[in-house]
Amino acid sequence: MRKDHTRTWNEIKTNDSWALFKIMGEFVNGFEKMSQIGPCITIFGSARTQPGAPYYELTVRVARKIVESGYGIITGGGPGIMEAGNKGAHLGGGTSVGLNIDLPFEQHDNPYIDHDKNLDFDYFFVRKVMFVKYSQGFVVMPGGFGTLDELFEAVTLIQTRKIEKFPIILVGKEFWEGLIDWIKKTLEDTFKTISPGDLDLIHVVDHEDEVIEIIDKFYNQFNLSPNF
Repeated sequence: MRKDHTRTWNEIKTNDSWALFKIMGEFVNGFEKMSQIGPCITIFGSARTQPGAPYYELTVRVARKIVESGYGIITGGGPGIMEAGNKGAHLGGGTSVGLNIDLPFEQHDNPYIDHDKNLDFDYFFVRKVMFVKYSQGFVVMPGGFGTLDELFEAVTLIQTRKIEKFPIILVGKEFWEGLIDWIKKTLEDTFKTISPGDLDLIHVVDHEDEVIEIIDKFYNQFNLSPNF
């Protein structure tokens, strides 16, 4: 018997239409809450990094330095590097925001998020809009596919001038230099799929003091504001 694909497709399209209301609700709730938090730096990185690991402890120090310089911290709200970022903000007495996502593994909110700044999302793309719109900089620790996704989305939006430029700081030269070398040699020099100067959007450092230096130097020249 021939299957009626058209009927199934039409049912899916109907469900898609109703999903718009849920998507709009996530945007409205996110915009209302995030617009109240003030200038923040987002920290990305692996959910699998354990407390006591070198990059976990470095993230705690980075986040604490950032809040002591007058910024809040935004993370994805989960364990690992995200927890370390919120922990550093908490220890420094600063704003600690968590943008949680419903996942079948790894994700659960960490205990260092301010209770009134713990937001839950079902849609990755809504959550990423919140990161990009309300962050005055991205600090990117070692991570996996999700970390790379968030990194390259920000670089692409700045490169294409869809948002204003802000600092993008990769922490951990040992982890990041292979990627940076590949971008330089393969994308820029050999295949010319990016322009000379595109890599200038990215800083690679090893120490928390370098992170603060880059952020402060940038905002000595530019105003703090939402990015679009």
